Amino acid sequence: MGFDELDLDPALAEGVRDRGFANTTPVQSAVFPIVASGRDLIASAETGSGKTAAYLLPVLDRLLKEPRNDAAAGTAGTRVLVLGPTRELVVQIEDDLQGFVYHTGLTSAAVFGGTPMSPQSQALAAGVDIVVATPGRLIDHLRGGIPGFERIDTLILDEADRMLDMGFWPDVRRIVADLPPGRRSGGSGRQTLLFSATIPDWVLHPLKELAHDPAYVQIGQRGKPAEGISHAVERMPAARKTAWLTSFLGRSSGSVLVFVNTKRGTERLARALSGAGIKATALHADRSQALRLAAVGGFRSGRFRVLVATDVAARGLDIDGIQTVVNFEVPPNRDTYVHRVGRTARLDATGSALTLAAPAELQAVRALQTSIDLQLREPAHAD
Repeated sequence: MGFDELDLDPALAEGVRDRGFANTTPVQSAVFPIVASGRDLIASAETGSGKTAAYLLPVLDRLLKEPRNDAAAGTAGTRVLVLGPTRELVVQIEDDLQGFVYHTGLTSAAVFGGTPMSPQSQALAAGVDIVVATPGRLIDHLRGGIPGFERIDTLILDEADRMLDMGFWPDVRRIVADLPPGRRSGGSGRQTLLFSATIPDWVLHPLKELAHDPAYVQIGQRGKPAEGISHAVERMPAARKTAWLTSFLGRSSGSVLVFVNTKRGTERLARALSGAGIKATALHADRSQALRLAAVGGFRSGRFRVLVATDVAARGLDIDGIQTVVNFEVPPNRDTYVHRVGRTARLDATGSALTLAAPAELQAVRALQTSIDLQLREPAHAD
């Protein structure tokens, strides 16, 4: 379906055209009418399938076509709250949002840690139309008595399973308690939209606490990587991994995202690659926000060919053209693997995922193969 068939507000449609969007993806086609109807929703689709636009565009269209009656008095307040688990995801959502609303009068603010609170407090107090936030920093503002959430009519949780997994659920409940009531059987109340690439069974129960009689959308195979990704395992001693990766990068081309399980390991590997003449940088939660933005920006622009990251980059890092994702260590579970490798082959592109496995990690590889029902190819030259 073409975006011109969605009857979007003209100013919003112009922003969509500016972004180069022509046809909807399957998740967008499935989600648009549900969101537009006002019904609560739980949706799962592969990484890189266009989920952000799937929820932003119908919500923005409603804001433009159904302005609040009290908007003329300057007291409309914030109407949409989007929560994401990491700074990187919040920044990515805000970037997409700014592109879509460029020709409209809609306003937004990104709220996350690692930056001064004062500008964020001013934006929240002013009542911007849309707030995109991490739960922890938003709680800090709520404790400070920032007003403006009593008029929210749409709550969106992006990567909802990750917020549960990272221990943010108490913060999410605290935030929801400060919002208008959710939708009831009569059809009135706040609309709640919950999105993720993976929604395991254990996540569904807490999600249902927030959503009333939700519609369910599942695009692609549940908890499976995108079809455009080729998968391989290289077996080697742990002590050989850095040298092997350095050699691999020397004989290959394209941008490479390398996942490491620990922050210290991320820094150590990035330094080793840089010392070997490979343009690499590190990304993890202990780096300052300025350094995190510089790392992502440098990788996006091509200044750095390799980004070495913890799982902070497994969600929300939407960069076109990542050729290869390398798991320097075997991921701890299926969902982590799916989100990591989903940084490549986005929007029907192709890419490769390579996992380096030491002998002690082979059992984890076999468990991964079983849980994903995916045969990870072992190259002929593996040790």
